[in-house]
Amino acid sequence: MKSSALTYPRAEAPWTTLRRRLSDWLGLSAHKTQQRPLRPRYPAIDARTVIYAIGDIHGRADLLRDVHGRIDADWSARPAERRLEVYLGDYVDRGPDSAAVIALLRKRATQIRIMPLAGNHEAMLLHFLDGRIPDRDWLAFGGAATALSYGVNPARETVLSAALSRAIPLEDVQFLRSLRPSFRYGPYFFAHAGVVPNRPLDQQVADDLMWIRKPFLDHHGSFGAIVVHGHTPTDTPDFRHNRINLDTGAYATHRLTCLRIDASGAALLGRTDGTRA
Repeated sequence: MKSSALTYPRAEAPWTTLRRRLSDWLGLSAHKTQQRPLRPRYPAIDARTVIYAIGDIHGRADLLRDVHGRIDADWSARPAERRLEVYLGDYVDRGPDSAAVIALLRKRATQIRIMPLAGNHEAMLLHFLDGRIPDRDWLAFGGAATALSYGVNPARETVLSAALSRAIPLEDVQFLRSLRPSFRYGPYFFAHAGVVPNRPLDQQVADDLMWIRKPFLDHHGSFGAIVVHGHTPTDTPDFRHNRINLDTGAYATHRLTCLRIDASGAALLGRTDGTRA
């Protein structure tokens, strides 16, 4: 797997690629979930392991605390030998408390095993801190909320990236730089945005794993595993035969989605009808 840093085609300058991606992202409305009469049945994992996968958080520390409480209660009621929490990226921007989200994840990592993945918003934040994109592009991407959560007012700073670099704890930056682009466990593959169809999973590129949309979302064939992802907000979790989208637009909808994967398959945490996803 290549580095989680964004890569650029040689035919385009980095600025051109970033502006194109920003334009595509800002012009995309929420991907509407089509109604489906039946949900697919998803494969089981080994009986000793439970995986909890959490969708895009986007600065909603309040919702993350609630999900942690629900996970802990579920684990107490239905434990196994091993527990893993996989976070699908986009912890920062848009919502009001990105700093608290990062602090919660860092604390969680000292208590249990977690696998936090890199989202495109974390990649953009790091590029901004490194001086690779201008203020206006990062702010248009939702960065103002992140700056404010660290006590930095963008309207009052001459060099915003320098002010934010001084305000963000080194431990938070190290956490962001340590994020992996993907993770696989048995028949499930986890990534923020998705994968390039018809490319082996072990040959995916970090740039695609954090940014891809249409080629992945429109693909109806197998990816080689069930891809659990976020990145494209939907009204409700989107269950397809080859992928599961957990991004329910938490910062705007107040819904942060969590999926439990175990020896019975996959189910949304908190469902009350007893059905499997």
